[in-house]
Amino acid sequence: MEELRIIISGGGTGGHIFPAVSIANAIKLQHPEAEILFVGAEGRMEMQRVPAAGYPIKGLPVAGFNRKNLLANIPVLWKLFKSQTMAKKIIKEFKPMAAVGVGGYASGPTLKMAQKMGVPTLIQEQNSYAGVTNKLLAKKAKKICVAYDGMEKFFPADAIIKTGNPVRQNLLDSQINRSEAIKDFKLDPEKRTILLIGGSLGARTINESILSHLDLVRESGVQFIWQTGKYYSQEIANQLKDEKNLEMLHVTDFISNMDAAYAAADLVISRAGAGSISEFCLLKKPVILVPSPNVAEDHQTKNALALVEKDAALYVKDADAKDSLLKLAIETVAQPDRLQSLSKNIATLAFENSADTIANEVYRLAVAYRDNK
Repeated sequence: MEELRIIISGGGTGGHIFPAVSIANAIKLQHPEAEILFVGAEGRMEMQRVPAAGYPIKGLPVAGFNRKNLLANIPVLWKLFKSQTMAKKIIKEFKPMAAVGVGGYASGPTLKMAQKMGVPTLIQEQNSYAGVTNKLLAKKAKKICVAYDGMEKFFPADAIIKTGNPVRQNLLDSQINRSEAIKDFKLDPEKRTILLIGGSLGARTINESILSHLDLVRESGVQFIWQTGKYYSQEIANQLKDEKNLEMLHVTDFISNMDAAYAAADLVISRAGAGSISEFCLLKKPVILVPSPNVAEDHQTKNALALVEKDAALYVKDADAKDSLLKLAIETVAQPDRLQSLSKNIATLAFENSADTIANEVYRLAVAYRDNK
């Protein structure tokens, strides 16, 4: 029997790469003989992250369209043409039985070529507002895996399956309890703890909401685990250098042990990326979402409001965060009943086995293709 060969394409951000690797891991767990090849965009983070996860990857020179300056897209169109030619060659040589797209412009050329060459495709849309690439690919996709209701407005209804978003497996497998986790961060197990995360690069607004209210931090009786992001860490270290009595503030540029950070937190403050939201749902974490205004189609606000409507999260606009975010967080973390109801409501939105469910769909498509050849 021919072994399973699957292409997975997409990337650009952690929000695309984590689900892609989770799907690959689930396929490998179910079918150890499977060969999986990733295709990404040259120079983007998938070119490091995917090999680190143990999978081969090929890079295409594809680039994103510039929506503000149309003339700047002439080299982009040339790169797209070149990428499609390269994708065709990769598909001819690798002979995949199915191709999976996780969004981002990196997945466009590979999935489009797979569709042209008769290879069945599955796309995974993480957000409540579909990305441009996925909307274009959806017309010919066999299956479209989504995490939110109401996605028929973007995709053919008969192809949609609600699977949720795959998340980092180590977060689900973690055995660490709250008091051990708090000691990891050299904080006090008796105090309420707020975790602030703005993504691996950081979020200026979330950082400024702390920096501009250090007196409130000192007086709050609450402690904080604050991931500043690599981009802002030096600037923040300089600003905090001469500040006194901030032992309730654990400041770090990047948290590698996110399972401990989540276990320690009574409340989380975060951007509203789809992958992060899926983690909060599975871990039952009360959260205040501050959507990034710098994303396509303002999709993070749409992600956040989908939770707010179900009283499963609190929401602060980016423009208001500097003034009101910290005060709201300190008030909320002091209300055990409010935390409990947020935790209960967000847990109802969780999908337990997203990666396995998607892997099953990929396997069905691949076997049907192989048997019909």
